[in-house]
Amino acid sequence: MPEPTEVRIDKWLWAARMFKTRSLASDACGAGHVKVGGVSVKAAKSVRVGDRLEVRTPGGLRILEVAALGERRGPASVARTLYVDHTPPPPPKDEQALLVETATRDRGTGRPSKRDLRDLRRLRGY
Repeated sequence: MPEPTEVRIDKWLWAARMFKTRSLASDACGAGHVKVGGVSVKAAKSVRVGDRLEVRTPGGLRILEVAALGERRGPASVARTLYVDHTPPPPPKDEQALLVETATRDRGTGRPSKRDLRDLRRLRGY
């Protein structure tokens, strides 16, 4: 059986261990958390070797380049060979501590408004 030249993006994300289940990968595609070439895609979109992806995973934003295709989930060592990670390194701990301090609210100030939530998300980088 010949090697596939393209694979569904939800299968690839699951095989590359970006999401625990394929349904979570599919839900992320449906929610607009997966972009290929800067454009949000659905779960049925096919990816090829060389495509650049922006994926918002539970661990944060990942910028990946497809290095190989995989339809089946295997060990983590094999999953790491499916992509080249271009994600910038996280900020140093000092900046993260400062970010957490500025992104907290005082107790008893009530529920945050929509505007407050948008500001907090923007500050945290979501």
